[in-house]
Amino acid sequence: MSSTTWEFTDDRGSVIRAARRPERVVAYIRAGAALHEYGLTPAGIFGSGHDGEQADPVKAGGLPADVPYLGAGKTLDEEALGAAAPDLVVDVTYDDHFAYAVDEGVAAGLGVPVVALSVAGGTPLTSLVARFAALAEALGVPADPAAGDVLAEARTAVRTAAAGPGAPRVLVLSAAGTEQVHLARPGTWPELRHLAELGVDLVDPGPGPGLNWLTTDWEYAAGLGADLVLADARGNAVPPADLAGVPGWTRLTSGHPVLPWNPELAPAPRATARFLRDVAAALTD
Repeated sequence: MSSTTWEFTDDRGSVIRAARRPERVVAYIRAGAALHEYGLTPAGIFGSGHDGEQADPVKAGGLPADVPYLGAGKTLDEEALGAAAPDLVVDVTYDDHFAYAVDEGVAAGLGVPVVALSVAGGTPLTSLVARFAALAEALGVPADPAAGDVLAEARTAVRTAAAGPGAPRVLVLSAAGTEQVHLARPGTWPELRHLAELGVDLVDPGPGPGLNWLTTDWEYAAGLGADLVLADARGNAVPPADLAGVPGWTRLTSGHPVLPWNPELAPAPRATARFLRDVAAALTD
């Protein structure tokens, strides 16, 4: 990068160039939470088609409440995005080809480039964190020398807990209602695959349709025999309080802990370390 030109290559292979380093960044809420941890607070955030009129506090993580929420899905039009006057839009990509949440035509209409970093299922968790660190550095944020130690300590905690006697089998899910539940396929989620690499016994829901989830009923889920449940805590998932009268949920969780899980965890070291420490604590509960 010269003194007059800013350049960054995203995970789709797109090279973004600008006459100067972008200063006003608008980001998908998950990406914005990561950048804020690194020290760059976005000028605005937006949601996906799964989000509503307000920012999902689970996805927002530690983002300040005064960061403007510009909308989600089709409501994020040129007027809404343009109100934040961004120099750069940061999104994620699940397929390494297309930005996930922003309509790139909307950004193009404003002449604003889009960076998309991969959160695809095959991407190692450490790579997710490293790529957001690289983007933050490219945007002028100094590297965090303690980040590696924070993650290493958390990984050690999980590895130790998973190796302990009687370590629980863990089922990861997103409640769709009183009749249906989405069961996560651990190999298609970077943070879950990382847990497995550290020795956590994650329940595979078995064959069936769905790349990331197996959608089934609560009785099937209860029959898988888990000792610990990680439950989707995002706003689009049904909360545990609404499942109190569901026999399968009751059987699945009776005497077993339920740990809130954010499937759109901010790809940043301290957010990731908190998640790992929470899992380590639940494994020894």
